Amino acid sequence: MIEFGDSELAAFAEFQGPKRQRLIGQVAVVTGASRGLGQFFAKVLAREGAHVVLAARSQSGLKELADNIANSGGRAYSVEIDVRRTEMVEHAFEEIITRCGVPTVLINNAGIAEMSGTLEQTAESFDNILCTNLRGPWLVAREAAKHMVAQKIAGSIVNIASILGIRQGGQVTAYGTTKAALIQMTKQLALEWARHGIRVNALAPGYVETELNREFFASEKGQAMIRRIPMRRLVRMEDLIEPLMLLAGAGGAFMTGSVLPVDGGHLLSTL
Repeated sequence: MIEFGDSELAAFAEFQGPKRQRLIGQVAVVTGASRGLGQFFAKVLAREGAHVVLAARSQSGLKELADNIANSGGRAYSVEIDVRRTEMVEHAFEEIITRCGVPTVLINNAGIAEMSGTLEQTAESFDNILCTNLRGPWLVAREAAKHMVAQKIAGSIVNIASILGIRQGGQVTAYGTTKAALIQMTKQLALEWARHGIRVNALAPGYVETELNREFFASEKGQAMIRRIPMRRLVRMEDLIEPLMLLAGAGGAFMTGSVLPVDGGHLLSTL
């Protein structure tokens, strides 16, 4: 659902408009930063003045992304992290804090999807999606919050969910189940950590056109799906900039436990 190729990143990452610098002095961690929405979110946060930590299992492309951010006047630092592994998450945060300080913004973006009917999907595939999309965000959020609480620092955690965590879609039972659980986890953590000044919210994008699904959306079936979206188009990456900043920045200072769909009204479409 949210995998992007180079052409999408080139088209959308250089978004227009003045730098508002709403995150100056903030350290922001973005998981899954090596591609797709993670890359895009990292550029957005850097443009807003944050010192961005590019966290990903694959380090491919992260140096180029960090250099790109630096050449644009921002600051970025990359760290290797596999969100499925407890010890790696803990070590990554020790390194982040030593190099950059305690993060005040976390974008829990790392995730995977696989289109498969339940009768065909293997237990190993289901476990991998569950571990990456749910246990991983839990581990990373817990580690970030642990350091925020210890240093008495308020912060914002944004979990990247999906409208498939709110309604159903074909062939994505494992993915949709993990995103629904991520939304519930968002609310649980928001309740638990509010007293520490830690806000936890979820951003739920609708369908985004990518190199992987462009052929489908050009087909008759894909066009029929787009016609069911009240605003008659797919999500563009730049549509997510201000919703992300609302949840991550001061604009949403009294928001916690919220789930913010950005889907052109797709969730409102008739059955």
